[in-house]
Amino acid sequence: MGVMHIPGHSHQAPREVALEEIEAVLGDCHLCQLYQSRHNIVFGVGNPRARVMFIGEAPGRNEDLQGEPFVGAAGEDLNGILPLAGLKREDVYIANVLKCRPPGNRNPRPEEVLACSPFLREQIRSIWPDIIVTLGNPATHFVLKTEIGITKLRGRFHQMGHFVVMPTFHPAAALRNPAWQELLEEDFKMLGDYLGRHPAPEDASE
Repeated sequence: MGVMHIPGHSHQAPREVALEEIEAVLGDCHLCQLYQSRHNIVFGVGNPRARVMFIGEAPGRNEDLQGEPFVGAAGEDLNGILPLAGLKREDVYIANVLKCRPPGNRNPRPEEVLACSPFLREQIRSIWPDIIVTLGNPATHFVLKTEIGITKLRGRFHQMGHFVVMPTFHPAAALRNPAWQELLEEDFKMLGDYLGRHPAPEDASE
């Protein structure tokens, strides 16, 4: 995982840099052309010490207007299925590969991912979750460094260094396809089972 230099840090070990410091470096970002059409940068939201981090593709219209990831219908769907994994929204951290909305919700372009992804890498390093849940193909391809489609990757866990990665459907896509929604819910139940069998160290000592 490449390291973006954060002022005031020379080593940047996992969990050393605060999310606020990364967001300060992001600032009023003009690293790609998406700044010209955005309303708000959507940095991320949630528990800075989350065991589970969710990564989506890019902000949509509601996210762009509100400055928060996964609001609107997709956010409601995500909030509704989190309990299947024994989780609440305040337990997890949610971010996207891109911090700005692509016009018309088109797919991220390679040069946009190249410009924006260092911030996501530093968010991951700051949170240092046990599990990364990738929502949809773009996030899955970025994290797992593969071009294999989500339908072939979902339904199991993948080890990527320190992280366990669970690819699954993006809630926005699942809302358009009831069969995918069922599979998405199955994956969240699988996630809950994994968390139950692999408690955090503080939980194990209770």
